[in-house]
Amino acid sequence: MSAQTFVTNERVLCYHGPLIYEAKVLKLDVWDASTTQSGIVGPHYYVHYKGWKQTWDEWVDATRLLKFNETNIALQKALQSQSQAAHAAHASSAKAAKAQGAGAGAGAGAKDGARGTKRGREEDEGTRKPEMKLAVPEMLKVLLVDDWEAVTKNNQLVGLPRKPNVTELLQDFGQHVLSQGSATQLKDPKVLLPTIIAGLQTYFDRALGANLLYRFERPQYAEVRKRYVTGPTVQVGQEREMSAIYGAEHFLRMLVSLPQMVGSSSMDGESVGLLREYVNELLQWLVKEKDRVFAAEYESASIAYQNISRS
Repeated sequence: MSAQTFVTNERVLCYHGPLIYEAKVLKLDVWDASTTQSGIVGPHYYVHYKGWKQTWDEWVDATRLLKFNETNIALQKALQSQSQAAHAAHASSAKAAKAQGAGAGAGAGAKDGARGTKRGREEDEGTRKPEMKLAVPEMLKVLLVDDWEAVTKNNQLVGLPRKPNVTELLQDFGQHVLSQGSATQLKDPKVLLPTIIAGLQTYFDRALGANLLYRFERPQYAEVRKRYVTGPTVQVGQEREMSAIYGAEHFLRMLVSLPQMVGSSSMDGESVGLLREYVNELLQWLVKEKDRVFAAEYESASIAYQNISRS
């Protein structure tokens, strides 16, 4: 839990789902076992989100709050950038699906569209999809900021192919979980772990090109695709998935975007809960393995590459 404290009227940043919003602390209280409303004890803060209706004001614990400073604002922008890319890809898919089913259930479609507004969500609390709230460790938040700055500000790239790659990371994580035996808090790892690992790898392979890249990285991605998937030297049946090329840097971007991806899926509440437990364990494992799995330095892009990326 965060050791930071906040005061009344302080300007803060607050997690709401997978994103971060500017907010203001209106009042504070310390909850104990007899007064807690959330099952969490300790300091709690009643916040108002800037630009939001008062109906969204809520009590949050300190783990959801960040100090309003340059580092955390950079993290906010990095998460928003990933979210916008994911939203654009989802909107494109939804538009294509709607075109295929044009004329069927148009009235219901209009009703569903209304639920996308704040008012619609307030009126439809009973049918809200299960949320997947992740506890992203502070160390990984810092890495996300560094990653964002390296690519978008410093014109740098992750060297590819990465070692270990995403496939190897997931294999290592699986071995870590199984090595704990009965000490693990995860449910039925021998049964569930293979499915969850395969699902995360599939999520990554499908999301990378559509959701996880900054604009500056797209020429590099096109070159990777040509070298390992579509190029004339690639033999049929020898194509490589992106999870065999990219590593922890892009995988972490996907993990923090998972709540939004899952929110647009048809997963039931129980499945979302299981996935959340495993992903939170995976995030903790990434912290322990950070020196091994994350690149120590990014590569500076050539002037020629920078010109291509801006064209």
